[in-house]
Amino acid sequence: MDEIAVLGVGMHPWGKWGRNFAEYGLVAARAALADAEVAWTDVGFVSGALTVRCGYPGYVAGSTFANALGFTGAEVASSYAACASGATALSVARGQILSGASDVAIVIGADTTPKGFLAPNEGRRPDDADWLRFHLVGATNPVYFAMHARRRIEHYGATTDDFALVKVKNSQHAVSNPNARFTKEFSLDDVRASPVVSDPLRLLEICATSDGGAALVVSSMEYARAHGHRDPVRVAGISLVTPTYPDTVLDLPYLASNSAGTDPRPELGFKESIAARVYDQAGIGPDEVDVAEVYDLSSALELDWYEHMQFCDEGEAEKLLRDGVTSIGGRLPVNPSGGLGAFGEAVPAQAIAQVCELTWQLRGQAAGRQVEGARVGVTANQGLFGHGSSVLVRR
Repeated sequence: MDEIAVLGVGMHPWGKWGRNFAEYGLVAARAALADAEVAWTDVGFVSGALTVRCGYPGYVAGSTFANALGFTGAEVASSYAACASGATALSVARGQILSGASDVAIVIGADTTPKGFLAPNEGRRPDDADWLRFHLVGATNPVYFAMHARRRIEHYGATTDDFALVKVKNSQHAVSNPNARFTKEFSLDDVRASPVVSDPLRLLEICATSDGGAALVVSSMEYARAHGHRDPVRVAGISLVTPTYPDTVLDLPYLASNSAGTDPRPELGFKESIAARVYDQAGIGPDEVDVAEVYDLSSALELDWYEHMQFCDEGEAEKLLRDGVTSIGGRLPVNPSGGLGAFGEAVPAQAIAQVCELTWQLRGQAAGRQVEGARVGVTANQGLFGHGSSVLVRR
């Protein structure tokens, strides 16, 4: 697969600002354009990651952002894939560039979230699995996170302190991140003392909901070189795979899994296949990755991703963490940004924000949290209902 260049990145800091989501996207987009030294009028394609919570403008996010920046006649698309929306929007932009339809594109995601847990839209929809898991099962997102944490305890002997240590590590990383919402450093005792939300997970181990925005300016390699970007960060792979039947691991919002009684199990489970695809597309193996941003909706889920992304064998994530491998200064720092635990969920923006962080890391611009010598970075940010999401970037 041919590569595209990341010319510019920008973010609006995460928080609870209570303003229109388009304002956050506008700030992020202007920052990315300035970073890229690309004029808005030179952008040929606008790829928006949409938010379903912010009314009609959120459903047509690409056009909403284009309008906020000033209509220029650029082509536009809007993508929704839950937490994979940002990676999907980036993939659409890559397709436009590699097809020759556009030389330079901007990818934007932003969200304004409600207080409390994310929930399905209003109304009674008994044929909607996401509606059912809230109203029939009572399974809010922290219940889903706790199911995975309990699975690690039962299968691999993980302890609650292992989960707490992920939060401790990521809070240390977030201290120096000006875009993070939570920049306080927490100790193991602080995490232990926070209240249980959904056993075995405590408040400090579960990500909040946040407002925020992120943007990327991407281009063909030819455009990049012609405009003075001689060694840009490159998008070398994007994985948006779906599961393979039978999918035998229960993963909300689905309320059942497939039986493997009559059909052989697939060679790879769904989340493992996300990583396999992005490595194969980039021609780069997990042993070549220098830094990663992964989907820590809870601290326990970060441990799962160490294994899904092939950073270690199954059941060895806790050892990787305790040996300091995934801390800044270790062999493979994970979530040097502080992760979602430090940012919170701004759903359409978070996969884009991960690429922003990796771009700063590969450029050597992540002051205070820099992973020295980073040349290859990878993300994981799965969307529910079987949306894979991983982006691999390299220098």
